[in-house]
Amino acid sequence: MTEKSIFTRIIDGEIPSDILYEDEHCFAIKDIAPKAPTHLLLIPKKPIPKLINAEQADQALLGHLMLTASKVAQAAGIGDAFRLIVNSGEGAGQTVFHLHLHILGNMKMSERSLGF
Repeated sequence: MTEKSIFTRIIDGEIPSDILYEDEHCFAIKDIAPKAPTHLLLIPKKPIPKLINAEQADQALLGHLMLTASKVAQAAGIGDAFRLIVNSGEGAGQTVFHLHLHILGNMKMSERSLGF
């Protein structure tokens, strides 16, 4: 059996978390190691390990995440200037193997400002 990710443990109520947004498909929390003044994580409730593991049946969920990221950014006071990042795989910097979107904002970003 695979060990649950920290995100699955939050979903299952095993780890308390300050959830900033939640709907039937996903939830948003603050990143514990922020790379910007506002750094949120948008996490689907369906445990997809990496983006490459998403299937055709996940298309609606992936679209929902993109639209919800915009709503979450605006509600967090970021406005319309933010960066979305998805790390897929260890070589890309993914450390929690449960698909999630990083929403970063409230700073001027250049190509090198965050090391990406």
